[in-house]
Amino acid sequence: MQKKWIITGVAVLAVAGAMPWVVGFVTEQQWQQATEEMNRAQSFLKMETGAYRRGVLGSELTGALVVQNPETGESHQVEYRAKVTHGVTGSLLNFEPVGGWSPEGRDWFPEAKPKLTLETRLWGSATLELEAPVMTMTNEVTGETLNTSGGLARIEISDTGSQADALMVWPTLSLSGPEIDIRMADIHMEQSLNHLMADVWTGAGELEVGSMTVVHRADPPVEFRDFSLSSSTETNPEQTRLDSRVTLELEEIIRGGQGYGPHRVEFALENLDLASWSSLTQGMSDLQTVMLQNGTSAPAEPEQQMAAMQQINLALRELASAGFSVGMPQLSLSTPEGVVTGNVTIRHPELSADERAGMLMVMQRLTGDMQLSAPSALAENYPSVRMQLAPMIKQGLLIKDGDQLVMKAVMKDLMVDVNGMEIPLPPLL
Repeated sequence: MQKKWIITGVAVLAVAGAMPWVVGFVTEQQWQQATEEMNRAQSFLKMETGAYRRGVLGSELTGALVVQNPETGESHQVEYRAKVTHGVTGSLLNFEPVGGWSPEGRDWFPEAKPKLTLETRLWGSATLELEAPVMTMTNEVTGETLNTSGGLARIEISDTGSQADALMVWPTLSLSGPEIDIRMADIHMEQSLNHLMADVWTGAGELEVGSMTVVHRADPPVEFRDFSLSSSTETNPEQTRLDSRVTLELEEIIRGGQGYGPHRVEFALENLDLASWSSLTQGMSDLQTVMLQNGTSAPAEPEQQMAAMQQINLALRELASAGFSVGMPQLSLSTPEGVVTGNVTIRHPELSADERAGMLMVMQRLTGDMQLSAPSALAENYPSVRMQLAPMIKQGLLIKDGDQLVMKAVMKDLMVDVNGMEIPLPPLL
């Protein structure tokens, strides 16, 4: 019996001793696969691995992060190195720029250095975390200074990359320049994502900013209090239709000692055909890739751009024929003169098989309605607003109703009726 326990103990020790090597091997494979998938998924950010020297208890790797400007095709490269520690069930990668966290001769982090780590597990989960200390960064040319209190940013990836949860907490951040100062406080962001298909993800998230103060040298300071941006994307139980909603809220704006609020704006996409939406997003992604290639030394072939455009056009037709609704369900903006309210919705009915076969254009069956109401005092008291609204008032697009300027519009059969005035629409889609 004692021999069995000894043999078992030796076996356990052998397995435990071999696990760091196994973990190191798997970590290298996971790293290569993750970088390949990220580079294949988009064209703006590239991860390049220079060398990966794997050992038993630890490894070292070097590489570069290449950021490409989509407008000019120019790229900026940041070289990095990482030390990898192998454990029994996972590895810890500690990253730092090759040239250090601050340029030569400068110290952006007077109290401590940032810490960027990636913790991986054998079962396919990973946690990327940035611990940022107090930072002061000054641009000697422009005179601008960026100060932050330090903060935390974390992304937890699980289910072999199909699920992600992000968190960011930043107590204070300020940008000061010769003409303007911007100060933000209590920044908090949470986001959950679940991969559905191709470039389509579902989930929910929220960004909150406790306050933001803008101080311009020639004007009174403006303070924005309790800003939030929330979003949600979900499917029906059959996972054939997609709904997405984004809501922006601002509790109060304070200027010159006077506060007004709250403010709320909602955007919504409803009942989208999932397959068509996925094809549309993929076509747009392909078109972005082609446009980026046009800015490089090896421009894309015209056939690639044509193929991407054809995919987008076909996806739009399929999306419309399946029926959808898009719009701004709520607009509510408070001003010293009163509240600006409105909403707009554009719809397309779901078509039968025969109707789809005879479909000539997307816009032919589009319908919609819009309502807008704003205090007329805005135009009377502010010359800049009056200059923008005057042409619309003159043309009858805005009419006076009591102390309000209102617009009521209905779209149908390639025609928009605005306050009783019909305007034909050009068949763009």
